[in-house]
Amino acid sequence: MIFGLFKRKSGNIAIVERQYALLTAAARQPFLYTDLDVPDTVMGRFEMLSAILILYFRRTRASARTGQEIAQEIVDAFFEDVDHSIRELGVGDVSVPKKMKKFAGMFYGRLESYAAALEKGDRQSLADALRRNFHPQQEDAPAMVGLARYLLSVEAGLAEVPEDAVETGQLRVPPAGSQ
Repeated sequence: MIFGLFKRKSGNIAIVERQYALLTAAARQPFLYTDLDVPDTVMGRFEMLSAILILYFRRTRASARTGQEIAQEIVDAFFEDVDHSIRELGVGDVSVPKKMKKFAGMFYGRLESYAAALEKGDRQSLADALRRNFHPQQEDAPAMVGLARYLLSVEAGLAEVPEDAVETGQLRVPPAGSQ
């Protein structure tokens, strides 16, 4: 799987592997794709993992140094995972850096737009941003209000997670469909 991605930093390998696996599993919950209008496509999975990671990063921004270091290693792992996926899809070595720059720009753009809506607790603004990103250029795209509601509830739930869960890589995202 992805565990070869974590070779560089020996101190937090197990923690980063465990946390990244939990975050990835949260983004792959079938309910998101069957009931909350997340497209079951490569881009849909990228968008969903990006949204989950954004919530995780928002939770860890107030963490102690250890939690923030782990979060940075997870960012690194995410982009290494994206790089690997791009290569598996057959993109040539020459084109990979250009594609990676595009994906990084997409991710950080989403971080800004989602953060603005999350800061205000504005479900409609979040749904609008999700709709633009999950269903670009689709006139009859779903409203994404259900996904926005879920993400807002996840953010609230993650705020209650104790710091030791962050520092040990055991932060769990509440399951979709339970709110």
